[in-house]
Amino acid sequence: MKARIPKGMGGGPSNMNALVRQAQKMQEEMEALQADLDEREYDISAGGGVVKIKIKGTLEVRSIDIDKEVIDPDDPETLSDLLVAAVNEAIKKVNETNDAEREKITGNFNMPGMF
Repeated sequence: MKARIPKGMGGGPSNMNALVRQAQKMQEEMEALQADLDEREYDISAGGGVVKIKIKGTLEVRSIDIDKEVIDPDDPETLSDLLVAAVNEAIKKVNETNDAEREKITGNFNMPGMF
């Protein structure tokens, strides 16, 4: 007895080939997008703008600018806290942007290990 698969339910080699082509196209789009995302630079500030960070999409910190008025030799903890907040905000921004851009290509399609 031969099992019949209803149309739209995987239905055979032509559907599988189309699925493979679609996955390959998505992979190519993802690779191009990742190259673009890696090259982007973001300007992030913290502490009301007294600390500014420039970071690449690869999470490489390019520069940190610190306003002179927050450099207090008697209070290094405040400067440290501002730097930590700025770096964390920069990383969060890059990751959120990267995730949002990838989702434009993949939608809700999620295959572990593929992207």
